[in-house]
Amino acid sequence: MSLPRVLVTGGGRGVGAAIVKALALAGFDVAFTVRTATSEAEALIAAVKAEKPDAVLAAHSLDLADREAVGAFAGRIAEEPAYFGFVHNAGMSYDTLAAMVEQAKAEELMQVNYWSFVRIAGALLRPMTRAREGRIVAIGSIAAEVANPGNGIYSGSKAALAAYCRTLAIESGRRGVTVNTVAPGFVDTAMLERYAAYRANVEKQIPLGRFARPEDVAAVVGFLLSPGAAYVTGATLPVDGGLTAALAIQR
Repeated sequence: MSLPRVLVTGGGRGVGAAIVKALALAGFDVAFTVRTATSEAEALIAAVKAEKPDAVLAAHSLDLADREAVGAFAGRIAEEPAYFGFVHNAGMSYDTLAAMVEQAKAEELMQVNYWSFVRIAGALLRPMTRAREGRIVAIGSIAAEVANPGNGIYSGSKAALAAYCRTLAIESGRRGVTVNTVAPGFVDTAMLERYAAYRANVEKQIPLGRFARPEDVAAVVGFLLSPGAAYVTGATLPVDGGLTAALAIQR
């Protein structure tokens, strides 16, 4: 009996690697994309197989900033046997004040964070609807809901992603496909190393008192692909330690 197939973008390191590991250990056949994290992907596969020798997972090289490459990849997977799940984790950041935005950099970010999801999800959706089952999860951000100086383009891309997922959810629900967004806050990965000097102060403002671990996000993704989440769609689930629930002004 074949395992349910799942595709994860940006699975070589950080949150993506934690998602790949969690899904592979849960019994999914996991394909994941990497851009530069080739050695990390090889180490990840070896680590998962050491823990679960019969795990099925494979890495594929793909630059999501390359529109033609994404189109070709989407064309290939559309012809493959249906995937049960798709997790769009890959993303890039671009921090600058709104008045200083360079359009070329902003468009590259939108291609990676938003348009690659639209293209790949579109390719996978038709086979999912024919199979009458499927789970699509986008890794968004709490930045889509709350403003932070210098974060406008990144926040905009994540807001667009969440809005698109809600529409996709209502369009595909009757055909057995659920679509949800997971919105992390501060996660302990290399992407946030530049905040190291401010970490202690930031953690004081998080009700749970710490940054998320990549495994915290992966666990929520695993739930959304599990039988227990069959009736969850069109939702955005924050994984932020209560940060967005707290009043910004501290006494």
